[in-house]
Amino acid sequence: MDRVEAAYLKALIADPVPVFGLIRTSLGYLLLDPAVLTIFAQQLRGVSPFPPTGILSGMHRNVTTEVRQALSSARRLAIGRVAPWGLPKLLERHLPPGFAYLNVGHSNLTDRVFRAVKSVSGAHISVLIHDAIPLDFPQFQRPNTVRPFEEKLRRAQAHADLIIYNSADTKRRAEAHMQSWGTVPNGVVAHLGTTISEPDASKLPPGLSPTEPYFVTVGTIEPRKNHAFLLDLWAQMGPAAPLLLICGNRGWNNREVFDQLDGLSATSRVKEVNDLSDAALSRLVAGAQGLLFPSHAEGFGLPAIEALTLGTPVFCNDIETFREILGEKAVYATVSDSYLWLSTIEAWTTRSHAKREKIRFDAPKWDDHFKTVLRLT
Repeated sequence: MDRVEAAYLKALIADPVPVFGLIRTSLGYLLLDPAVLTIFAQQLRGVSPFPPTGILSGMHRNVTTEVRQALSSARRLAIGRVAPWGLPKLLERHLPPGFAYLNVGHSNLTDRVFRAVKSVSGAHISVLIHDAIPLDFPQFQRPNTVRPFEEKLRRAQAHADLIIYNSADTKRRAEAHMQSWGTVPNGVVAHLGTTISEPDASKLPPGLSPTEPYFVTVGTIEPRKNHAFLLDLWAQMGPAAPLLLICGNRGWNNREVFDQLDGLSATSRVKEVNDLSDAALSRLVAGAQGLLFPSHAEGFGLPAIEALTLGTPVFCNDIETFREILGEKAVYATVSDSYLWLSTIEAWTTRSHAKREKIRFDAPKWDDHFKTVLRLT
């Protein structure tokens, strides 16, 4: 979701309508006006450095150095700082009647924030829902996360004037839950845009520049992504298998997969690769025989979109989200059909890049997304 938040921040700063930033901290809330929000956005993008951290930065424990620097800078830039109970007065003091509140990151979906926003006359609330996966597939979630997600969606339902969905599948699934709880807010589907990092081989870690045919799978290593399925396929293929690069950081509830990855030898046909820069990951995806995406569920499936945009074939599980977003540009097979997966991987392994069909994929664009969203918020 970080990329989505970054895209929204960039678009709203560029828009002629003034944009303010609301930040929750462990001490309360900060409000940034349009001028300082632009400065803060440049710091977040690395265009300009964060200033030295202040004394209060020590209050933020269990966060990265970058987060501590960002919070310290935001405190200095803020035009208003309040304890949690002071949020309504902060918003009433600085924001005009009828302002629009956009929440696009599944965070701050609290009664306190929503009620504070609504305390300003005519304020309009829009919330972006990325998926309903925790409710539809609770077996894949981290412990103690399903109920909090349901509570967030219930609060969005209770307070939002508009809910934005990244896909029609997400809309259908989320609204099915909300219908069982009460009135469903107005909703709109707006596919997320895609920003591709230019492939750069110089950004690859030492020793990671495959010269043989290889496949990639991209995403956090957690049960929903179904890495276990790919590891089983590679075990069936044995030493003759092509190289598989599993690109992503380790997630949760996946001990058997982690144990298999920990047991990989230097000569294994599977390699785990993590902490790649966007440019390095783009290079690996662009050079692959194909992106494999056997995920059980997705809200949008950004890695597949990025792969097709780079001209790399995509082979994925046959689920509604992929059909909606990728259309006929991907190859589909259910994960119950191991034979079709094996035969397709074998065929793609020997196919040269020069001879494979040119992929012409019209990826969703951020301009189209914001044309849909901003006229309604």
